[in-house]
Amino acid sequence: MLKAKLSKGPIRVAGAMSGTSLDGVDVAVIETDGVTFEATDRHAFRPYSSREQDVLRAALGKWTGDGVDAATNVVQEAHLEAFGDFTDCDLFGFHGQTLAHEPRGRGTLQVGDGLALAEALSVPTVWDFRSADIKLGGEGAPLAPFFHFACARKIECDHPVVFLNLGGVGNITWVNPQCESAEEEGALLAFDTGPANAPINDFMLAQTGQPFDKDGAIARKGTVETGALELFLQEAYFTRVPPKSLDRNDFSEMIGLVSELSTSDAVATLTAMSAAAVVQGMDHCPEPPSQVFVTGGGRHNPVLMEMLTVSLDCPVAPIESCGLNGDMLEAQAFAYLAARVARGLPTSSPATTGVMALVGGGTLSEPT
Repeated sequence: MLKAKLSKGPIRVAGAMSGTSLDGVDVAVIETDGVTFEATDRHAFRPYSSREQDVLRAALGKWTGDGVDAATNVVQEAHLEAFGDFTDCDLFGFHGQTLAHEPRGRGTLQVGDGLALAEALSVPTVWDFRSADIKLGGEGAPLAPFFHFACARKIECDHPVVFLNLGGVGNITWVNPQCESAEEEGALLAFDTGPANAPINDFMLAQTGQPFDKDGAIARKGTVETGALELFLQEAYFTRVPPKSLDRNDFSEMIGLVSELSTSDAVATLTAMSAAAVVQGMDHCPEPPSQVFVTGGGRHNPVLMEMLTVSLDCPVAPIESCGLNGDMLEAQAFAYLAARVARGLPTSSPATTGVMALVGGGTLSEPT
């Protein structure tokens, strides 16, 4: 039945994303043929409770064991609830929850069972998006760039632009919209820039009990410790040629660099580190972008946005400035990627993950 629908043009797909911020599950519906897309006004957010967040946080960086099993149960239950109102869709895109990411070592781990989800909700489901890419030598991340290319074409960009996602980890997609497709050589370059919200959030939770620096209020009161910032920028990751990717906790030593500072100075410095990582990353772009569109939770931090604005040589604006939904963009991306997998189209390339050849990552599970 799914193949018949795909042959007729666009299908309705619900995608879900549970990111490294661990705040909850975003679900968004798009209509797409796997090349172009139309966003709909249907979306939802299923928050994780504080208990669920504790279970997920305890499992970060682990590959097996009771902690991983407990996290899997939380993720599966949350997604069953989140997708429950979207069973009229033709297809689900189910990313799961990343617990560990080590592309040059043990691989990558996103917990969640797409087959069980498909069976429970009677909707074909694409999942396990990253494994095929890593098996072919790729980083398995970032995975949104093919969708970013579709976004750039949709908003009719004439010159190269950057989509900057400031989640737990920061990543950029440089897009040349003058290319005809995302598969074309020179159309894309993508990579993780460095830490974004994760170290700020972890520090805030440990020091204040608050999950993040709301409106950048704590950072605005502080002063950046330039010595700590300079030490941070000496990390070898920043000089590595992209594509490249990170685990959420790869820069956990950042907190050690600010441990003797006041809370406000520490948060200001961590925020400056996240901005500086992006600035360093821009040096890798094939040519300077005409605009930076910011998505992810970091765009709500005015201090972080101001740091980027004064440091970059092009306009920086939240993604809403071009009519896209920054809160749901990643969920929309996995809906889009699910459609591409179902149609046999690639979802990553040598320029986005370093994979050896174009690959369509993802497993399609259909309910019996």
